[in-house]
Amino acid sequence: MNDAKRLEQLIKAGRPIVLIGTHEERDALHIVREAAMGLSRTAFVWSANRGLRNAIVADDADAIAGSEHLAAAFFHVSREKGEGVWVFLDSLDHMTGQNQDPGTLRALRDAIDACKGTGRTLVLIDHTERAPPVVEGHATRLHLSFPEDEDIEEIIRRTLNRLNSRERPIEVSVNRRDLDTMIRNLRALTRRQIEQVITDAVLDDHRLHAGDLNAILAFKRQCLHADGLLEYIEAPASLDDVGGMENLKRWLRARELSLDAAAKAKGLTPPRGVLLLGVQGAGKSMCAKAIATAWRRPLLRLDPGALYDRYIGESERRLRQSLQQAERMSPIVLWIDEIEKGFASAASTNTDGGLSQRMFGTLLTWMQEHTSPVFLVATANNIDALPPEMLRKGRFDEIFFVDLPEDAARRAILEIHLRKRRHDPAAFDLDTLSDASEGYSGAEIEQAILSAMHEAHAAGEPLGTAHVERALRTSPPLSVTMRERILALRAWADGRCVPAD
Repeated sequence: MNDAKRLEQLIKAGRPIVLIGTHEERDALHIVREAAMGLSRTAFVWSANRGLRNAIVADDADAIAGSEHLAAAFFHVSREKGEGVWVFLDSLDHMTGQNQDPGTLRALRDAIDACKGTGRTLVLIDHTERAPPVVEGHATRLHLSFPEDEDIEEIIRRTLNRLNSRERPIEVSVNRRDLDTMIRNLRALTRRQIEQVITDAVLDDHRLHAGDLNAILAFKRQCLHADGLLEYIEAPASLDDVGGMENLKRWLRARELSLDAAAKAKGLTPPRGVLLLGVQGAGKSMCAKAIATAWRRPLLRLDPGALYDRYIGESERRLRQSLQQAERMSPIVLWIDEIEKGFASAASTNTDGGLSQRMFGTLLTWMQEHTSPVFLVATANNIDALPPEMLRKGRFDEIFFVDLPEDAARRAILEIHLRKRRHDPAAFDLDTLSDASEGYSGAEIEQAILSAMHEAHAAGEPLGTAHVERALRTSPPLSVTMRERILALRAWADGRCVPAD
């Protein structure tokens, strides 16, 4: 069912207010036009600069006299007879904060009462979803969906036809496979954004070819970074770049075989996600990157702290938008870093009025019910801050505990970081360095190597075992400075989690 049909159902059901929060006003108006025409109902639209006008079919229609003020427009709706759809653009700012006017809210209440049972519906199309209680109490929210693959292909063709001219024709040199790749990478973009990226891709050379894929990906990353919700992460790390964690690696390699169609035909369901608990700096973030590389999937990072907004309803909308966008971009790996920071208050309704609890409930529902190929990797450092519901079996396919590396893992980490910085590990006494780095996390071992390189460079000497050993000995690890906390974390994980190594 497309958005216009969903809106038709809401109108036929007699909903007095439908709220569409979006920046894509043109698309929302198009959907309202389709729904109104499908139901054979009159339609009007209001804006602060043009007033109330019959402009669903004709944008140049004259405004109804005296309807520029929002209260007057609501009053006109309450006096109107017969069925109809009344669209209000960016009206919520006139009813909230310092702009809140009792007369306007009273007129809205009258318009709502007049709409009930009369076949009239108010549709509020707004750039925000923060609404006064009088709206929240009666509104049904309609969230616009992203274009499906067939729609994306049609938008591409329509945009190319629009740009094509006899003087400078557009040359299209993409095969079906290239086109399918483009369509896949244009998912989770709006119609306007798709038109814009295709226009930008062909503007200079009047050609659409496989090389434009890079421009499409760059634009998509720019869009992701612009809203501040999902961040595209470059994930060059492979499983070979992660020292130790053999149990986790074995699990991932086995589950990778469940991602294809052959596994589905045997009744196997693809993996849904893992929770990585453990000591700070032990390699949880590296694992998230390695999973994306090993499974050849894009990695998107969701920062829970960026979801929270001071306006009522906005935080929940941000989370829904992020999860919806992740689904549209699938197959992907979705990484929620330090998940406990976003939902630490979910066990209590006293600290934030129940906001964290509502957000947490939205996330749990999505984790349980989503069917798109989105593999969730959640990392956490503080187990005490996680709500118990998140740790229940079934939320994640597995919960791994990432502890400080043992001797073999430390040797592997030393080799990885020495080789990464153009040093031959065979030239170092790895046994001595492994002993010296006992109790160190992978991140702390890496920093010790960097510190030793700086010291050797300053002394004009080649990097040697003594430099690295001295750097390790002079910088106490987190396992020493936070010994009690780490021991408590290990005690909790014993028997509750699968050791990653």
